[in-house]
Amino acid sequence: MATSKLKFSEEELVAALQRNERVAFEFLYDHYSGALYNIILKTLRDEERAADVLQETFLKIWKNIASYNPVKGRLFTWILNIARNGAIDAARVEGRKPAMDEIDDRLAKIEPDVSESEQQTSSEMKAIVDMLRPERKILIDMAYFQGYTHEEIANELGIPLGTVKSRMRTALQELKQYFTV
Repeated sequence: MATSKLKFSEEELVAALQRNERVAFEFLYDHYSGALYNIILKTLRDEERAADVLQETFLKIWKNIASYNPVKGRLFTWILNIARNGAIDAARVEGRKPAMDEIDDRLAKIEPDVSESEQQTSSEMKAIVDMLRPERKILIDMAYFQGYTHEEIANELGIPLGTVKSRMRTALQELKQYFTV
């Protein structure tokens, strides 16, 4: 049976992946590899290296799927973090910073094959992040989408570390108010 005709809920997909079902991994690759590759490529800007990191990403997913906890977040977020961290590590091994792209580009292309409600959630998240002041928005982008440490952000932007930390704390507090019930 072709994986393109299969449909999994996220819960079913996770369960099948944790049972090491080949069809589930094929489905995961078919439906998520394009989005992950784009994120990796934006960070590395090298197609060959991005393909290598994508392969390493799926190997890590396969080896570590048992550690995925749906209580902590969605499956796509978990695999996206594996891909992003792999790309950042690869960029650092090459002795350079990951490429800086606008947060809007990252958020606009992040979720593959999502339902209408998930697209709405992604759009709402983008709108919420967009409401931050520019000096806070860039910090969220650098820290959470590009993997910079607070010290690296301070050096890159030429601002004191204490300013980075206080702006980051304020930005997170602002974002938190939208997610608490």
